[in-house]
Amino acid sequence: MITIYLKQYNKIIRNADPRLFDELGYDDILWIDLMQPTIKEQRAVENFIEVNLQSRQQVEEIESTSKYSENENAIISNSNFFIPTGDTFLVEPVSFIISNEGVLVSVRNAESRTFRETEKRLQMNYRSYSTGYHLFISLLEVRIDFDADLVELVAKQVSALSKDINSENAINKEVLHRISALQESSMSLRENIFDRQRVLSGILRSERFPNDIYPRLQLMIKDVSSLINHADFSFQRLDYLQDAALGLINIEQNEIVKIFSVAAVIFLPATLIASIYGMNFKVMPELDWQWQIGTWTLPVGYLFAIGLMIVCSAMTIWYFKYKKWL
Repeated sequence: MITIYLKQYNKIIRNADPRLFDELGYDDILWIDLMQPTIKEQRAVENFIEVNLQSRQQVEEIESTSKYSENENAIISNSNFFIPTGDTFLVEPVSFIISNEGVLVSVRNAESRTFRETEKRLQMNYRSYSTGYHLFISLLEVRIDFDADLVELVAKQVSALSKDINSENAINKEVLHRISALQESSMSLRENIFDRQRVLSGILRSERFPNDIYPRLQLMIKDVSSLINHADFSFQRLDYLQDAALGLINIEQNEIVKIFSVAAVIFLPATLIASIYGMNFKVMPELDWQWQIGTWTLPVGYLFAIGLMIVCSAMTIWYFKYKKWL
């Protein structure tokens, strides 16, 4: 789909007809937005601005020259945009081309809140966007604002997770999965914001942009730097929460092992006594111990062995409590 933003009648007009390229000049067009364009639409735009559009593979490259570069015909910049999808984020690369005549061309494959918001600003105050350079900077400003919202969202999720961990007596796998998911989101956010910083640095070194843009660039770079610091803080806090969660899990496991160890030691004397009387030697005086009560004959040796087991186990428990091991 192609959307052409025309500068006509002192306002911005949207149109989706590629045949306008044959009727209008560079001064009449401000912005050409391509979303999932067809081959025919791509060729029409390439013939109009006399610059080849980049493939998705070229847009996704991480080299610094792929993020921002200039040639004799245009300025080419690629940046990753975050698209929220539930609790996660989808990274969508977007390519920008600014021709020497100041026409902005954007190529993307998904709907983005950044472009909708920029279009609203364009319609409300079109006089502030005299060239594609100004519109490109506005797109980056809107994107940085949304990045700040995402960083704040992750920070709130980290804070909520911290409260949950502090209020819970036991840590389960779900908590560790939440920590891992937030760590992944924080790393992706930081990489995405750092990508924005590289683009802004390239623009700041350029001499093609209008002079009134550079003061805005300085503020944007400061905002991006603060967002990177904030994302780093969230990631460090997640590391701390992960260590705390693993520490609590280790304590729980140690308590369980302690219970089994104490139980084994408590029953060890009884097991030893039972083993001795289970040897089945022929000469065992306790086997003949009996107590005659009328017609009843009590096996005193059997009762003696059981009593000895109980006494030894009780003494073991008392000794553990005396040493404050229980």
